[in-house]
Amino acid sequence: MIELTGMFQQELIDWCKERKLPAFRAKQIFRWIHQGADFDGMTNLPLNLREQLKAEAVAQPVQILTERRSKIDDTVKFLFGLRDGNCVEGVLMHYHHGYTLCISTQVGCRMGCTFCASTLEGCVRSLTAGEMLGEVLCANNYLGGKDRVHNLVLMGSGEPLDNYDNVMRFLRLLREPDGIQIGLRNVSLSTCGIVPKMYDLAQEDLPVTLSVSLHAPNDEIRRQTMPIAKAHPMEDLLCACRNYIEKTGRRVIFEYALVGGVNCEDRHAIELASKLRGMQCHVNLIPLNVVEERDLKGVTEATVRRFMSVLEGLHISVTRRREMGDDIEGACGQLRRKTIIGEQQ
Repeated sequence: MIELTGMFQQELIDWCKERKLPAFRAKQIFRWIHQGADFDGMTNLPLNLREQLKAEAVAQPVQILTERRSKIDDTVKFLFGLRDGNCVEGVLMHYHHGYTLCISTQVGCRMGCTFCASTLEGCVRSLTAGEMLGEVLCANNYLGGKDRVHNLVLMGSGEPLDNYDNVMRFLRLLREPDGIQIGLRNVSLSTCGIVPKMYDLAQEDLPVTLSVSLHAPNDEIRRQTMPIAKAHPMEDLLCACRNYIEKTGRRVIFEYALVGGVNCEDRHAIELASKLRGMQCHVNLIPLNVVEERDLKGVTEATVRRFMSVLEGLHISVTRRREMGDDIEGACGQLRRKTIIGEQQ
């Protein structure tokens, strides 16, 4: 069964031609697909054609299994169901400039970062481009036509650059004519630092914002929490970031999770600033989301403010990530893991 959500419009036209269907039918189907419709909802198609499509293809490969709405803000945590029985998470956040959706790119993750719940069961498989688009279409359907997703962050379960080809196809699908047309400048892609793929991404002519999970001012500390640091030292990682800035003209965002007793002292902020000085970048500080299965400690609000103050004093652009969905386990991997454990009990 072919996933129509993963097809470019010309591919769908060619697929329809093979079935002796005119090009205008393919364009109708494409528009319906990107509106989040299933075959039964494609009301301007003949019934016999809809039945034919049902027998050969999948219109929407993702569905919302559960949703949790925060009582603190408008954040909604989704558990998305996939056709093979797997599930991934997404988070819909409401800002003054519109809705932002955090999507997953893999079922689980194999990167092994110690502060993340997504990696606890490893990586089951990568998502297809159609499944990633399906997450966005589900969120748009949830909003019910009153609004839609304006911004995307690829920061849910999985490492996007470990699913490189599917992610590149997904990004290009976002700007297809007659599709959902989310501008790539409104897309952030987060990586733990797969350096060779970062160089590849810089050559793609896709103006996404690159967010790099740094979380340490040096290799010694980074290796304690991020296995990828053993393969790609920080010097190589920062060189890849500078290359991305040079090739795209866009600044790089460095994600920095503050972990108690590990990376949150003044000396760490000073060392971090020395590594980033002169680079077109921004630091996004993240108070640690505590993962029950990990022996890591969070930090106080005073520690966050102090770390920010030191960076600002050294002329490093920095903000504190706005915490959203704390009461609904907004951090990636937590809801999926609890669901899996519940099914096993």
